[in-house]
Amino acid sequence: MRITLRQLQVFQTVCEQRSYSRAAELLALTQPAVSQQIRQLEDVLDHRLFEYVGKKLYRTDAADYLLASTADVFQRFDVLDMQLSELRGTLQGEIRIAAESSAKYLLPHLLAAFQRQHANIYPILNVFNRTQTIRRLNENRDDLVIMTDVPSDLDLDFMPFLSNPIVAVVQAGHLLTQHTGEVPLKALQQFTLLRRENGSGTRKACEAFFHQKHIHFENVVEFNSYEAQREGVSAGLGIAFLPRYCVYRELRDGSLVELPIKELPIVRSWCLVHPRNRHLSPAAQAFENFIVQQRQIVSQIAAKFEV
Repeated sequence: MRITLRQLQVFQTVCEQRSYSRAAELLALTQPAVSQQIRQLEDVLDHRLFEYVGKKLYRTDAADYLLASTADVFQRFDVLDMQLSELRGTLQGEIRIAAESSAKYLLPHLLAAFQRQHANIYPILNVFNRTQTIRRLNENRDDLVIMTDVPSDLDLDFMPFLSNPIVAVVQAGHLLTQHTGEVPLKALQQFTLLRRENGSGTRKACEAFFHQKHIHFENVVEFNSYEAQREGVSAGLGIAFLPRYCVYRELRDGSLVELPIKELPIVRSWCLVHPRNRHLSPAAQAFENFIVQQRQIVSQIAAKFEV
């Protein structure tokens, strides 16, 4: 098939940007040049790759198949580059890591410890909510993914490596902090719940917990980031269920308080995930080995976040 690597690069960029003009800008090409590359690909494949619905650009089924193959092609070149570097006696290259947003507080510390052992490996970290992370897994976009609650309907290899406790937090001086002893879970229902957006893994875990415990909040305010959610609690807007890792500083300085509730924390595990049919690059394999073999270092990093 008369397909060039440049055509695949243009195609992949259009997929990522969902726009011919933005792809052209990133690739330092004109929009007609991008359109021509896509038309040439379509002629070779005898399939349309994109179609407009209104003003939005959507991939066709053929494009989905090609995108998966394109990711595999470029990943194999990355592996070749790293294998050649191994022959030269140095392990070097990039690792593309996608992580659920709950992991973004801990993961930079893990990457720093890893890079102290592998100075020539450069991580590229992108943070997404759960829905976006699963989409990237389907598209085979990353070397490794860090997430909780690994979907069972995908063909994945995964390894749990660290707990991610979710706790209920309130502003210091909140009415619920005046309880002596444990706070009844039902007592939270009279207050406003500050929750994450639809598609968040933390929201999914909390909603399953509320359903199991028959807890219902009448008043809800929604945020699309932990930072905004945390600020909402600090401002006295309501209660939030948050990963302890993202509020450890506020819990230490006393500006936020973790409520002592018998049924909490909600404990989930972060997992290192990749598609089962994906051949890990030497750099990605080195990071997986680090997580497996350096348990003491991982535990020491996690201990820094304890309150």
